[in-house]
Amino acid sequence: MKKLVAEFIGTMWLVLGGCGSAVIASGVSNVGIGLVGVSLAFGLTVLTGAYALGHISGGHFNPAVSVGLWIGGRFDKKDLLPYIGSQVLGGALGAAILYLIVSSSVGFSGIGSEPGAFATNFYDANVYGVNFGMIGALVTEIVMTFMFLIVILGATHKNASPGFGGMTIGLALTLIHLISIPVTNTSVNPARSTAVAIFAEANAMGQLWLFWVAPMVGAVLAGIVYKFISSE
Repeated sequence: MKKLVAEFIGTMWLVLGGCGSAVIASGVSNVGIGLVGVSLAFGLTVLTGAYALGHISGGHFNPAVSVGLWIGGRFDKKDLLPYIGSQVLGGALGAAILYLIVSSSVGFSGIGSEPGAFATNFYDANVYGVNFGMIGALVTEIVMTFMFLIVILGATHKNASPGFGGMTIGLALTLIHLISIPVTNTSVNPARSTAVAIFAEANAMGQLWLFWVAPMVGAVLAGIVYKFISSE
């Protein structure tokens, strides 16, 4: 139960910190942090969460990470579904807190249905001046999640330098966002995608399938590949 609570809190923090930076701070006049700032915010939530809670639960905060670690032989199958449930619920709480904050602003009239609203993920939409289709989104999310899991499996390997895993993983997530925000608003995390889609209008929920399927595929492939190439 302590592990599940840690995953719940960590995923709540990831959604509140990462998506909160995109929703609240990225477009504020004169002080907007932009896409670079949002990328850093997602990386920092994972970095801080990993050091705060990783010693309790492993610091997954992401269903794809749990699946990839299971396939890679680093995680017990019996804990997989409870972890995923805790992550989805924690993410939903983070999105609910964010919604309460945003809805208190003067003139608030709802989240809206446009792609990317409330930090939702998307494909086949011109949000940042370029339109990437479904295939581009699938490839991006699969490859980015694959590399994220490769970094995680490597940084947490028994032969890796101790103490640097959280920093390495946080920086990897920052890099992933720098690459892929214009393509999909960057998921690589089904719990993060689901959490904000709950509060958006129908369009985000209609595209949510991709942000479960692609990260899971990337995670499974990474688990298989790393298990093959590692010295374990």
